[in-house]
Amino acid sequence: MSVTITLSDIGWSTPDGRPLFAHLNLSFGPGLTGLVGRNGAGKSTLLKLIAGELAPDTGSVSAPGRIGVLRQQVAPVPGQRIATLFGADAALALLRLAESGAADADELAQCDWLLESRIEAALARVRLDTPLETPLDQLSGGQRTRAALAALLFAEPAFLLLDEPTNHLDADGRAAIADILRDWPQGGRHGALVASHDRALLERMDMIVDLRAGAATVYGGGWSFFRERRAEEMEAAGQTLADAGKQLAGAKRTAQQNAERQARRDGAGKRKGERGDMPAIAIGLRKNRAEGTAGHAARTAEARVSAAADALETARERIEIVQPLSVAMPSTGLSLTRRVIDLEGVSAGHAPGVPILRDIDFCVIGPDRVAITGPNGTGKSTLLALLAGKLPPFAGRAAVHVEALLLDQEVSLLDPSLSIRDNFRARNPDATENEGRAALARFLFRGEAALQTVGTLSGGERLRAGLACVLGTSPPPLLLLDEPGNHLDIDTLEAVEEGLSGYDGALVVVSHDERFLEAIGIRRRYALG
Repeated sequence: MSVTITLSDIGWSTPDGRPLFAHLNLSFGPGLTGLVGRNGAGKSTLLKLIAGELAPDTGSVSAPGRIGVLRQQVAPVPGQRIATLFGADAALALLRLAESGAADADELAQCDWLLESRIEAALARVRLDTPLETPLDQLSGGQRTRAALAALLFAEPAFLLLDEPTNHLDADGRAAIADILRDWPQGGRHGALVASHDRALLERMDMIVDLRAGAATVYGGGWSFFRERRAEEMEAAGQTLADAGKQLAGAKRTAQQNAERQARRDGAGKRKGERGDMPAIAIGLRKNRAEGTAGHAARTAEARVSAAADALETARERIEIVQPLSVAMPSTGLSLTRRVIDLEGVSAGHAPGVPILRDIDFCVIGPDRVAITGPNGTGKSTLLALLAGKLPPFAGRAAVHVEALLLDQEVSLLDPSLSIRDNFRARNPDATENEGRAALARFLFRGEAALQTVGTLSGGERLRAGLACVLGTSPPPLLLLDEPGNHLDIDTLEAVEEGLSGYDGALVVVSHDERFLEAIGIRRRYALG
């Protein structure tokens, strides 16, 4: 069976009529393909079109029959267990009945005695050692992702579609994903399309597809090769823009010079006629020829100026496509000796009497940079909620001595009923309209885009809006970041890295992305679990 996926002349528009793809042609074969692009470029939509969850407006999709899909978030449904992901609830219940001695002969004949061991082997591949009866809503986001991937592998698909598979995963889970993908192609019998911003994972790809402005560009090789080629394209686009600007200026200058020369010739002819040096009929013929010549010259000049202006606009659009974000961080004024955080013997949790954190001692002085590390489920997000004042401690002393702001994974600091601009105004009341617009534009919310209602944004767009509101004009002395890169495209992530590297306040961050932690200059780590 072929494992090739082919998209032929695909067109698709959003429900509000905005075209996302037009005449898109792509092919994915055996091996590993990375899918990258800015938030809103259509990565998740493309995966849904391939999986048959969305129908294209035009064109067709040809795909193998057995496709496994891993979505960005595995939402827990009350009553569902790990076994539910494998479709094994009834079969396991039958096994338990047989083990208790209560099954009749027909039921015993239906038992799959190796089912449990095969599921456990699938879970072991993703390094998850959890009973099959465990409810999904008792698992962390990373644990649910691992369990969902194990269920995909258990079904033995020919092609995997993975949407941000390393989001929410700890270091062990990321390593498991990398190991699975390394072995997945199996001599050309399987393929995988991986939408991701995880640069370490993308480094392992056989090719990368970059979605931008409704078009797709294919690059052979992994992340490093892709970045090198993109840098070359950005340099070439900048040179093209500069050349187009010169050509437009030159065309306008030439048109002006030609118009001035023609005006001088017309003036000389008129003066000659007024002196009576030429017969009236000759004056008329000369005038007609002059007007015809002038009209032709004007039309030619106009065409040249128009062509140069079109070339300039095309070059500007190309720069807009490849231009990375730029984030400048204002100063917080935090002193090097200022006590920022003091935790002594702290225990805390979300359910009364059920602590997730126990006997935590933690302090931050001055503009320190600390990464909170540990496996999924050890309480990293709980610790950030405690520091943000959203969660009181059960025991111990917890003191945060400066203004703190938590940017959580849901970006709950934003009001979903307001526009991005109005959310910025609420957080930065002293900023002028121009300052606010400039801050939002640095995160690609330009013009009408800044007037979008937050509740209509995608996860990545919402996080980008939250960062714009927080980092715009007056960041607090203490920033608490919970997996800030989970929903960001790589261009935005790298811009945030650049911005945070210039942030002079205290920073406490939860992230499993080692490249991100290195880029923002983490100085020490506090391990939980």
